[in-house]
Amino acid sequence: MSELEIDETYLRETLKTLLTIPSPSGYTDKIARWCCEELERLGIEYELTRRGAIRSRLPGREEQPARAIISHVDTLGAQVSYIKDNGRLSLAPIGHWSARFAEGARCTLFTEHGSYRGSILPLKASGHVYNKEIDTQPVAWSQVELRIDAPVHNDIDAAAIGVASVSMDSLGIAVGDFVAIDPCPEFLGNGFIVSRHLDDKGGVAAMFAVLKALKESGAELPVDTLFLFSISEEVGVGASSILTHDVASMVAVDNGAVAPGQNSKETGVTIGMADMTGPFDYHLTTKLIHLAKSKQIPFQRDVFRYYRSDAASAIEGGADVRTALVTFGIDASHGYERVHENALFSVARLLKAYALSAVEIERDAEPSGDLEGFTDQPTEPAEAGE
Repeated sequence: MSELEIDETYLRETLKTLLTIPSPSGYTDKIARWCCEELERLGIEYELTRRGAIRSRLPGREEQPARAIISHVDTLGAQVSYIKDNGRLSLAPIGHWSARFAEGARCTLFTEHGSYRGSILPLKASGHVYNKEIDTQPVAWSQVELRIDAPVHNDIDAAAIGVASVSMDSLGIAVGDFVAIDPCPEFLGNGFIVSRHLDDKGGVAAMFAVLKALKESGAELPVDTLFLFSISEEVGVGASSILTHDVASMVAVDNGAVAPGQNSKETGVTIGMADMTGPFDYHLTTKLIHLAKSKQIPFQRDVFRYYRSDAASAIEGGADVRTALVTFGIDASHGYERVHENALFSVARLLKAYALSAVEIERDAEPSGDLEGFTDQPTEPAEAGE
């Protein structure tokens, strides 16, 4: 492996480790600690915000216009919304995902007294009891409940089965407790990776592989480049409190939805052209496309209609920053996700090329100015045959 190649084994093993760490939005301390410890191991300095977002900076020849690359360590999950008389728990989702994908999931409930294992089940879970009703009940979070693997029963049920009943209160279970969904990862020999929470732990692993390559090579970056890890993207506010004022452009790394009517693929890089909040920055997106072409990195473009990323929260948080979106295409996003490792390797290669690329818009070093050096989007008619 040459000094600037991506260590694919490291990327793959890092992803495996990340997937083992529960991190639903709001319960991310453990994964933040792991990321900081890994940055220390790589010899990269970092800052940790009050709530646990991570800001690391690789210095360049010039400080400005600084760049940023961002992914998020938080995942989908759930919280206890109500404690039921039958010893089961009602749930509210963390992030936007369907109860259809919660049905049958194994999970961990975190309480002040410790964690408990359990399963998320439909209210009518047994065909031997409800017959065809198990196929006709609605799909909604009000139609599922969490069954804890502990002797929690009402007094009548406890007496009937001859167990000592314990109360939810004595177990420390309370409304608002966090629930982490098991990822159930599989790394297949043909390169496919199937798991929950590839969004966005695949992006985090790709960024760590880029950091490793840049640090070990000693390559000089043209400008300061921040590698950011947000902790609340799944609830819509990830990048709103982590950017520094010197950042002029930011590339978000996230999943790209693979489905009929979408142009994303599970291989190569999918470059987002727009999402539900609008188009991404023309000049930064065009730069990434040109880099992919020049480095012979397979890519495709896509527009996401029901999707947002850390780029949206940065803009909505008031940052005057150019944004772009680089994704690895996953099938069944926010469900049982699948990606090919080729996509993750391609994303890492493009991010590395971006970090090493020359600054093209020097005017971005200042937050504002006059027309001198301002960008110009092409509007001339195309010539036939070109």
